[in-house]
Amino acid sequence: MEIGITSFVETKPDVQTGEVMSHAQRLREVVEEIVLADQVGLDVFGIGEHHRKDYAASSPALVLSAAVSQTKRIRLTSAVTVLSSADPVRVFQDFATLDGISNGRAEIIAGRGSFIESFPLFGYDLNDYDELFKEHLELLLKIRESEKVTWKGGHRPAINNLGVYPRPVQNPLPIWVGSGGRQESAIRAGLLGLPLMLAIIGGNPMQFEPLVQLYKKAAAHAGHDESRLKVGSHSIGFVGENTERAANTFFPSTMAGMNKLGKERGWAHYDRSSYDAARSFEGALYVGDPETVAQKIIHLRKNVGVTRFMLYVPLSTMPHAQVMRAIELLGTEVAPRVREEITKWEAETEKGSQFNCV
Repeated sequence: MEIGITSFVETKPDVQTGEVMSHAQRLREVVEEIVLADQVGLDVFGIGEHHRKDYAASSPALVLSAAVSQTKRIRLTSAVTVLSSADPVRVFQDFATLDGISNGRAEIIAGRGSFIESFPLFGYDLNDYDELFKEHLELLLKIRESEKVTWKGGHRPAINNLGVYPRPVQNPLPIWVGSGGRQESAIRAGLLGLPLMLAIIGGNPMQFEPLVQLYKKAAAHAGHDESRLKVGSHSIGFVGENTERAANTFFPSTMAGMNKLGKERGWAHYDRSSYDAARSFEGALYVGDPETVAQKIIHLRKNVGVTRFMLYVPLSTMPHAQVMRAIELLGTEVAPRVREEITKWEAETEKGSQFNCV
């Protein structure tokens, strides 16, 4: 069971002061967060790609590379790379470079992205949203498969027996498919035998269990070994010493972030009752003291099949010290508790299976 952090490197106005942090300051802060995550034993840190004023990270690979020399073991991934509007050749080169510098710790989570600013910015038509992702993923996997590439598609110039360099340390370079819960995405990931990262940010996380089963069924149909499949969850949350204080600390920025996006997307108004419902045991917010958060992650692993959990913090701008403390608690208290319980559970499950076989 892997435990990690996701950040979108937000620069929204501080809910207390109204101050807007510079992109430069927030980028330096997130590098410190990656370094701390490595020091406290977390497994992975993901940076999301965005192309708008209130997010500072338009190039996840570049941000992650800034932390490489200060980290030793943590895996470094995009969360996500907006592959529909990106050149797959350049994406592969960037992450192969990161993989080389980190000596084999880079990953890509490829997705369509829930924001659309990159499409006009890079000259893509939103009407080709799905087709672009399918085509670009196909090319990205072809580049991963072979040093020399011959390929032709409908939206990008053809490649005729050209080499793509540098080559990564890892063979193959890990590529996940990110999904907000679409069946088509789960099926595609399964058929390709790729790990699946789910954005579980609302509703009851248990509702994703049928999607995970669909993913595994598609993988089995394509001849992939189901036991080697990985499923991840990108979920919003915050860890504090005390559940009530953690909830009160995380609420103002969460409400501000949710309502800002809500105005853009037509969501209902987000208030304290919405928040408290979401942080209940069956909700999608992982907010509380270490034991509360650990038990929710364990529940997700046992009932949905998630093998990697990534805590998205903060949802909007929060004081850097609070974010650092949440990362510290996730690594030193939550992750060991989850790993211990899951190890015991898996051993008991395997023992039970062997007994039934006898």
